[in-house]
Amino acid sequence: MTKNEMKQAILEAKQTTGLTWEALAAKTGLSVEFTCSACLGMNSLKAEAADAVCESLGLPAEVSAALQAFPKKDWDQIVPTDPLIYRFYEITGVYGEMFKEIIHEKFGDGIMSAIDFTTCVEKVDDPKGDRVVITLNGKFLPYKSW
Repeated sequence: MTKNEMKQAILEAKQTTGLTWEALAAKTGLSVEFTCSACLGMNSLKAEAADAVCESLGLPAEVSAALQAFPKKDWDQIVPTDPLIYRFYEITGVYGEMFKEIIHEKFGDGIMSAIDFTTCVEKVDDPKGDRVVITLNGKFLPYKSW
């Protein structure tokens, strides 16, 4: 089973069962964000967490095996067309250089890790319209001279 087939099976079962990402994450003992990312094929789960997802959704062992497989992170599109995903592309285009400048000023020459990394998505009620708060938390990795 490919990661894409796994993803489709999970999304279909999730819709059929009505389970939320929060409910699935609670079964895995992992964050909502990481559980969702693994179910979408961008990360892998340990056997216990993969089995918990499959048990919750009534999916077979082959889905669990695919959840445990290391991902190959390929993107089909250079510029995303989904409006919400495109906004992240737009944010990077508009604010990416600013992030780079401020990170370099505060930390030095290096990058933010996407491996030693966590993220959190929160909803904040606001009388002018609910707010989306996304925290990106990555370890700073300085470039080495040799």
